Amino acid sequence: MAALPHRHTYLPPMSAGSDRRVLTVRLFARYADLLGTDRLEIPAQGISTVRDLLSRIRSLPGGAAIAETALVAVNLTQARADSAVTPEDEVALLPPLAGG
Repeated sequence: MAALPHRHTYLPPMSAGSDRRVLTVRLFARYADLLGTDRLEIPAQGISTVRDLLSRIRSLPGGAAIAETALVAVNLTQARADSAVTPEDEVALLPPLAGG
């Protein structure tokens, strides 16, 4: 398997004076494979909850395969869809886990 690029920046055109803060999201396993990177930087504008963030990620190429109920950790704690998220947070998107 080829190594994934370290960072993918998704920055759509913004008007002058727009909020340029970004949310950095770490991706693991299958989700990193789907999106072709292990880290995304997504404009924070319009994103205030985990649900908003997942919606934005799912709109990216390869992102549609990520479930709306995907496991998201914010600051090393599992987060609900209505949990707040800010650019200062450490966010990770984890695929379904299996035990054995």
